[in-house]
Amino acid sequence: MIDARRSVTESVLAFDAACRRIPGGVNSPVRAFRAVGGVPIFVERAHGARFIDVDGNQYIDYVMSWGPLILGHAPPAVVEAIMRAAALGTSYGAPTKAETTLAELVASRLPSIERIRFVSSGTEATMSAVRLARGYTKRDLIIKFAGCYHGHADAFLISAGSGALTNGVPSSPGVPASVAAQTLVLPYNDIDALTSAFAEYPEQIAAVIVEPYVGNMGLVLPKPGFLHALRDLTSTEGAVLIFDEVMTGFRVDHGGVQTREGISPDLTTLGKILGGGLPIGAFGGKAEIMAHLSPEGPVYQAGTLSGNPIATAAGIATLQALDAPGVYDRLENITGRLLDGLSAAFRKHGVAHRAARVGSMFGFFLSEQPVVDLVSAQAADTAQYATLFHALLARGVYFAPSQFEAGFVSLAHDEATIDATLHAVDDALRETCGQPTRS
Repeated sequence: MIDARRSVTESVLAFDAACRRIPGGVNSPVRAFRAVGGVPIFVERAHGARFIDVDGNQYIDYVMSWGPLILGHAPPAVVEAIMRAAALGTSYGAPTKAETTLAELVASRLPSIERIRFVSSGTEATMSAVRLARGYTKRDLIIKFAGCYHGHADAFLISAGSGALTNGVPSSPGVPASVAAQTLVLPYNDIDALTSAFAEYPEQIAAVIVEPYVGNMGLVLPKPGFLHALRDLTSTEGAVLIFDEVMTGFRVDHGGVQTREGISPDLTTLGKILGGGLPIGAFGGKAEIMAHLSPEGPVYQAGTLSGNPIATAAGIATLQALDAPGVYDRLENITGRLLDGLSAAFRKHGVAHRAARVGSMFGFFLSEQPVVDLVSAQAADTAQYATLFHALLARGVYFAPSQFEAGFVSLAHDEATIDATLHAVDDALRETCGQPTRS
């Protein structure tokens, strides 16, 4: 069994060295284990569904680089594509045919995207989409939903999810009050609140941006009719509907949430899987709206490394691999096997929980009440989650180091891997909860 709390190990020494040069010792706050305690794992290498830390410990990975590794770690097709691209040059600052190839692959999967612009991150994608929506509508206000995380641009760090929520600072210092005032924050799954906001601010709301399936306060799914009501109301009020599918795009379905739900947003933001694990993002949508983007239109947006040839090569290889027959059925089935087993283990050991899954995303809250928004998500037992997290870590299973993050399954997770995970979960719950209850 792995010593999850660890005394002096290579990971501890690596973390100490990192803290001397890097704020908090990490380059993204959620990596720091602040929500669960202890010292973060430092990874040395990874393959398939597992990674190995600098101490030689092996873990079954359900974070998968926070979503992009739908094929698993270091899939040969993607690694080979990266190597071929890198041998030709790492960056040009000039157009390549590969950018158009990737654009066509995206458009063939998401019919709502008539035109697209590549960027280097999900934050850039959402930030640029909101600017474009404001320029197109000539309005200033935007609406977001509490607990949805759309990156770390100033306009979004108000009641944010993901790392901001984990750290207990949903609204970050450094965001001017004047900027925050341009963002209206509503409860997720509350269409009445949205209707009231449009009534209070007539012809002032430029856009509504939403994670259609929320993955940044744990996995929270929409109530029946919520997303369709968003589409109807924004159309009626002349506001741009932005689906933030940075996390869900190509993961929950071949064409993301919008294909799964049969909804056509005005703009879509993408990332994660689009780069096959390399930094990339994109935003796209209706040609009429995208035509307002520079250099064709007046709304400025730029990126020196946008459409990077290595990232686009990885993205092309990933999307092509996802075209194989039965891919999404297999992902759905293997995720179902995991979640059904988790729920059974929780029930066996008398642990109150709420679980959700869609495609190859999953999440669970250690809570008795249904989770439909940020308030109900925050009612979950984070201390119990931290205890379970470390018990699983000691058994070689790596879930997100925060209650408020979704989990991910890849094509590299097979039935044997899932069964090994469930055995570890049962053993961890036996240790942390005592004897199982009678079923």
